[in-house]
Amino acid sequence: MRSRARAHVATLFLSTVVASALLATGEGAAHAGTPSPPSSSSTGLPASVDGGAWASGHLQGTAIDRRRGHMYFSFTDLLVKTDLAGRPIGSVTGLTGHLGDLDFNSADGRVYGSLEYKAAQAFYVAIFDGSRITRMNMDARTTDVLSTVHLREVVRDYTADMNGDGVFDGDTGNTPDHRYGCSGIDGVAFGPDLNGRGGGRLTVAYGVYSNTARTDNDHQVLLQYDVRDWRKYERPLSEDALHTSGPASPGGKFFAYTGNTTYGVQNLEYDGGTGNWLMAVYKGKKAAFPNYGLYVLDGSKPARRGEVKGQPRPESGRIVSLLPRGLHHEPSGVYGYESGGQYGLVSLDDGRHYVAEAGTVDSGGTTLQTGRAVLHRWTGAVPNPFAVRGPGG
Repeated sequence: MRSRARAHVATLFLSTVVASALLATGEGAAHAGTPSPPSSSSTGLPASVDGGAWASGHLQGTAIDRRRGHMYFSFTDLLVKTDLAGRPIGSVTGLTGHLGDLDFNSADGRVYGSLEYKAAQAFYVAIFDGSRITRMNMDARTTDVLSTVHLREVVRDYTADMNGDGVFDGDTGNTPDHRYGCSGIDGVAFGPDLNGRGGGRLTVAYGVYSNTARTDNDHQVLLQYDVRDWRKYERPLSEDALHTSGPASPGGKFFAYTGNTTYGVQNLEYDGGTGNWLMAVYKGKKAAFPNYGLYVLDGSKPARRGEVKGQPRPESGRIVSLLPRGLHHEPSGVYGYESGGQYGLVSLDDGRHYVAEAGTVDSGGTTLQTGRAVLHRWTGAVPNPFAVRGPGG
């Protein structure tokens, strides 16, 4: 949990001033700040969108509202809203938890993200009303821009006492505790029911601890929720009294066999053009697996009942299949790719994707975190299936 966020408010104000100065002077190549968006050959969208430079955590995720022309950037304890020229429009501060991946819900016009308070054993979907984010440094706790929904299923798996010693071992991967190696949540995306029944769902992916000594943490775990009735659960953020208002269980729980990764699915995205799901991860460390950086779920195959491998007791669950394309590791049967996307991934549903890049820039002795979304096209080539979309590309 990031308890330093309150102390950052003044520094974030300084970051806003720095960002404005960079916009005015054109200084700092690592900071966005181009007064006009780069061309992308009549695609109607810029070749890149810069998210700015901020005193915050590193870039975690991105989302786009194409109709209004806005991009959203999650910087761990800060949400930044820009136009498509990279000009800051507003920001949300005051988050002491971990804000992760983002996705835009076209059905209600709001931005959804994962929000963790591990020390308090509390996990939420954060829901931002982008229309109300109109100025910089809006406090998440005292303004009406943010509501949250508690995810009880995540808490159950995160706090599971797997070795039966009666002790919760806390936020560490070096333990047999945490069912499926659950370290919380990160990736979020809207897309169809993984059971193949149609209908829009919010999918939330587990974080998974890196631990090479256990065998029950080799799946990516995905929860699906129908959010159409979620307003009855939504509550304002109150970090002094974290609430537990949320659904009793997910509408579906699914398992993708990839091998263990380092903190699970960092960015999850549904590609409406292909019907597939993209899972960008930090690479795992188990020698028995290929440890790719990107896995693709085959959207043409509904989940099937099957074995959840490696569990302490035999267990069955809803298994989703990897797309049989890209690199193939025969010993494990795992398919995947090597690519970016761990810091942000947005599908435009037509073969184009914004793939985010994260970095840092020095500003008067202060290290600021930077991020930008760069337009790519999906080629399916190996090892990297994304190619930067240049003029005419």
